[in-house]
Amino acid sequence: MLFGKTILITGVASGIGARTAELAGQLGADVIGVDVREPAAPVGSFVKADISSKAGVDELIARLPQRLDALCNVAGLSGNTGAAATLAVNFFGLRVLSEGLAPRLREGGAIVNVASIAGRIPLPEEATYSATKFGLRAFTFALADELEGSGITVSAVSPGPVETGFILKEVEDVPAIVFSQPMSSAGEIADLIVDCAADGTLERAYPQSSAYLATLGYLVPQIPRLLRPLLERQGRAAKQSYIDRMRTRG
Repeated sequence: MLFGKTILITGVASGIGARTAELAGQLGADVIGVDVREPAAPVGSFVKADISSKAGVDELIARLPQRLDALCNVAGLSGNTGAAATLAVNFFGLRVLSEGLAPRLREGGAIVNVASIAGRIPLPEEATYSATKFGLRAFTFALADELEGSGITVSAVSPGPVETGFILKEVEDVPAIVFSQPMSSAGEIADLIVDCAADGTLERAYPQSSAYLATLGYLVPQIPRLLRPLLERQGRAAKQSYIDRMRTRG
């Protein structure tokens, strides 16, 4: 499936990106990991780079092999980082990197962008983050159409909340409604990324229950407004449970 293929993965320092790099390596891929921070565990070949500017992306591309088999864009920032930085990484950086590396992908190659269920329905209190994921998802689908017939597939992986430091390191600042949805593991999302790189499915979302709810809410905006009080109560309880467990461990 991925054996012997050269795969570039961004955001490998932790969380979903680290798990994706680990899984791809276990499947026999030659992994090139990219992050602005040093990864805690080996990820194959590592390139330290900042993709928040076109100059940083251009510098990264200049250091990469001329031929690749897949690009997995996992890097991302939360809205708490600030609007400019979140937009720069979550949308502009990944767009420039995808467009810049598409000509280097071998026939049968793949681009996989990690979007979010927050890119299917606006997420209250996370306007910037939600907007970047809407944009990335739309870009992914448009690029898939543009590259149709080229032998290169473009996919989106859209997870709900994932139990990583992305959410839990600043758990107090995360909107309670986020915790109303089932929490996935980094490994579960890494599986979806690798599957998309292998078969080119346009989008995989997880968990499906959250994806269906988001799609229904997008089509019928009255539904999330009616459900929001219930979801926020559930979310507050789940969030407090996470906070209590973290305090106990600490």
